[in-house]
Amino acid sequence: MLIPQLKLKPSLWFFIFSIVSFNSFSQSFLTAKDKQIVNEQGENVLLRGIGLGGWMLQEGYMLKINKDGQQYKIRERIEQLIGAQQTSAFYDAWLTNHTTKKDLDSLKRWGFNSVRLPMHYNLYTLPTNKEPIAGKNTWLEKGFALTDSLLAWCKANKMYLILDLHAAPGGQGNDTNIADRDASKPSLWNSEANKEKTIALWVKLAERYKNEPYIGAYDILNEPNYGFQNPEADKNGTKEKLNEPLKKLMVDITKAIREVDQKHIIIIEGNGWGNNYNGIFPLWDKNMVLSYHKYWNYNDQASIAGMLKARDEQNVPIWLGETGENSNVWFTDAIELLEKNNIGWSWWPLKKIGFNNPMEIKSNPKYNSLVNYLNNGGEKPNANDVYEGLMELAKDAKVENTIIHKDVIDAMIRQPFTDSTTPFKANLIQNNTIIYAVDYDLGRNRKAYFDLDTADYHVATNKRGAGNKGRIYRNDGVDIAKDSLESDKFFVNSIEKGEWLQYTVQVAKKGNYSLKLSTASDQNEGKLSILIDEEAVVKGLSIPNTGGLKKFSVFEVKNIPLKAGKQVVRFNTTNGGYNFSYFQLIKLK
Repeated sequence: MLIPQLKLKPSLWFFIFSIVSFNSFSQSFLTAKDKQIVNEQGENVLLRGIGLGGWMLQEGYMLKINKDGQQYKIRERIEQLIGAQQTSAFYDAWLTNHTTKKDLDSLKRWGFNSVRLPMHYNLYTLPTNKEPIAGKNTWLEKGFALTDSLLAWCKANKMYLILDLHAAPGGQGNDTNIADRDASKPSLWNSEANKEKTIALWVKLAERYKNEPYIGAYDILNEPNYGFQNPEADKNGTKEKLNEPLKKLMVDITKAIREVDQKHIIIIEGNGWGNNYNGIFPLWDKNMVLSYHKYWNYNDQASIAGMLKARDEQNVPIWLGETGENSNVWFTDAIELLEKNNIGWSWWPLKKIGFNNPMEIKSNPKYNSLVNYLNNGGEKPNANDVYEGLMELAKDAKVENTIIHKDVIDAMIRQPFTDSTTPFKANLIQNNTIIYAVDYDLGRNRKAYFDLDTADYHVATNKRGAGNKGRIYRNDGVDIAKDSLESDKFFVNSIEKGEWLQYTVQVAKKGNYSLKLSTASDQNEGKLSILIDEEAVVKGLSIPNTGGLKKFSVFEVKNIPLKAGKQVVRFNTTNGGYNFSYFQLIKLK
């Protein structure tokens, strides 16, 4: 394949070559070779993936349930309201609908090349305390059948599937929601039966998939977070110095897998949610990758210095196995940083009830009533309403019923490699077209828009940033609120001095236009300037006081000159304190 001689920045060249590398070979087993993940032709493979969180294992926050958020507790409380039969019907519908071939088709079309499957052990085998014969494993077909289907969909799209044991028998940490852990029962670490079952499950998986090249790797234990030496002061193991039980179990799992499968990469994770590798080195297998997880810190070289040091010292590839839950600015910066350093990644998650992921599962009034009861108590909701709300939620988990956040996808797949902007909508200026303020261009901060608060860096700063304070519609720094009168309308709010929004428009006819703006303000201080193709056409325009920040009114600016074709309109805020709903450009006769 020939690549034209273009003057591109190094990160973009790397992006092009890695895409060529991934798409130009027939599917083959991945292997760890020195500091790279390679295919059987020895070509570097950069994994661009996403985690299917919430499918096999529901964490409460993904369902807006913030009290008793372990899956088993959520299920128990639902069962108390609607009974075991209807509860099972909901969970069956959820597993059927949440992830389908259409999801994988979408991911491939958008530009992803891999998925990470967070597995709950209880879909594959019984808990140790429920085994009919102690020490003997009962295998359940449900989990294996779901995994087989997912693998088939990955094959159809030539994507790698990484198996991730997200919830191990007994639970691998004190952050109990992550692994659906019941803290009243023996954990993974203080139960030999749980350890043996964990090893046996990996052997069963390895036996089943040992000849499958579309299985990219085995991520053998997600986010251990357990204090072994000082559990009272360091319950999540972030300061653990030795990690002896963790290393022993990972070595035992590796040895057991290698008895049946010598081909697949084995991915390991450190303690403290994946990042504490004290005591883990030296490594014990030649085909191994180190996984790290990265959340809410800066996206600079210093933020990955520990990963790079381990890669160099151990001569082993590294992979960012989980990251996300932030703004588009953070996503773009993180991916640019990672790919400059040849680090593959898997985002978290694909979908949930919430806006900062590629797909958003819509909630519904009856489900909202259930959530309110589970979080706050009060009068029990009607059982029929609970069941109907849950089944509607399960139906809306289907990809075709979700809200697709193209701004998130653009921030992950396109924006890390270019400063260019692209229209969010077509914006054809004819017949009094309304352009909503929230539909500003897609692109980086300072290129498509400028906002002062763009991401959450609280791990580095100890202060949470909001990004979009409204947490709705889009995932940039621009603050967006929902119109209380019209459920499908949104507006830009919390506009501050110096912030701006850009809109690429297509003008049907050259001429002078009347610009109508719908704004709301409770003061007389808001001002903005208007630029067309970077040339100011209006300066110091005063925003009227409408009597309230939700009381929108339209005012007009005449004689805005526009040429035919593509133009860029920018609204620069020279003094804030107003909200912005929409604008129109109407040709004057």
